[in-house]
Parts: sequence; structure tokens; C-alpha cells
Amino acid sequence: MSLITCQDLTLGYEGEAILEGLSFSVNAGDYLCIVGENGSGKSTLMRTMLGLQKPMRGSIAFGDGLREKELGYLPQQTAVQRDFPATVWEIVLSGCQSRLGRRPFYTRADRALAERSLERMGIAPLRRRCYRELSGGQQQRVLLARALCATQKLLLLDEPVSGLDPRVTAEMYELIERLNRRDGVTVVMISHDVAAAARYATHILHIGGKGTFFGTADAYRESPLGQRFLADADGAKGGAEA
Repeated sequence: MSLITCQDLTLGYEGEAILEGLSFSVNAGDYLCIVGENGSGKSTLMRTMLGLQKPMRGSIAFGDGLREKELGYLPQQTAVQRDFPATVWEIVLSGCQSRLGRRPFYTRADRALAERSLERMGIAPLRRRCYRELSGGQQQRVLLARALCATQKLLLLDEPVSGLDPRVTAEMYELIERLNRRDGVTVVMISHDVAAAARYATHILHIGGKGTFFGTADAYRESPLGQRFLADADGAKGGAEA
């Protein structure tokens, strides 16, 4: 069943469109990667899905009982956010804020959910550590644990491996894949790594001036657009290794 259906979206700023006529859907259990050139509108699309920005035209509908406040979001971090002076436990528990409603305090169930999220991310021993003292990979695990406190259905991840070294990047990809394949969490992820997207995702949404594609990862690998961008990615990797 579809969790999110985007129909004929036009997105932009101050009356100027950067994306037009975009339609796609995200079903329960999908792992959708959004790829494309820099400036193609990937982050704008995610902000619109989160309700932080209104589309110029078109609609976004939620299904299967999903509500907008039940989305788990991992944004790109700024330097200021990386230096946030709170404990790991405080940050992870704050993911339960959308559940508070009129309640002034976290419940036992909220705290139990935060504990489970720490365990799932393998960071329970870090619960009393200050967030700003952690490595980049540890910080991303903390933010992912926080996002899991907000949802059991759908994670929206904005380039979660940006700035991480290759080993930690591989660990993060495997962690996200496990959440999707084993735990059944639907994932929508913006990625600049087309090759990794084609490897891990079940579906690809490619947007940008050179073409638009939405379909399975297998179909993307066979498409002219996908083959061109995957070849460019292999060429860039080979040049970097040389």
C-alpha cells in the first residue's frame, strides 16, 4: 500500500520552478533513493514531503494510516549542529517529542522506545556521552536513532553518509539496509552516490535537467539515463583512485 503519493508536483522558490510535473509513489517496504545533479531539487522535494515547504502545484497524499508528524527525518548537519552540547540520550529521546501532545513529560513508553533505538543503532554505551565529542559516524547513528523514535514506518534521510570516510559509509549503508530489509522500515534517501543507490535501493527517483526516471533499481540500471550516470560515477571513482 502506498505511504506517500506525489502527483504532478511543481516545486520552486519565489515563483520560479525548479521541478515540474513530478509524479511518484512510495509503498510500504520500499527503499527509494533520490539522485540527480547538484541543484536539481532533491532537498527541496524532501522538504516538501516533510511539509516544510508547499508545492507550487500538485499534491502530496499520505496513506496506510501514515500521518505527517510520524515521519522520521535525518537532515544534513551544519557545523553548529555538530557542536550541539547535549548528551546522546537527550538527543535520541527528543525524537519522541511528536508523541507528547499535551503531555509535559516523556512517558515510560517513550523512554523504552529511545532505549530500543539506541540498541538498534549500536550506541547504547554512548548514552551519557556529549554529542559534540562523538565522531561523524557516531553522530549519524545518534540522529538515526532519534529519527526512529519519531516513526516506525518511514525514514527520510538527506545524504546520511555525507562527509564520512569509506569504512563508516559502508557501515551506515548496511545499517540502513538492515532497517529496511529486516525491520520493515520504509526508507526515502537523498544520495549523491549513484552507484550505492543502485546497489542498495529497491527504487530510484532520478531528477534533474538531464532527465527524470522513476522505477525499480534494476530498471534504472538498464535505462539510458541510469547507464550514463553509473558510467560517469565509475569514471570519477577510477580517476580518484588513480
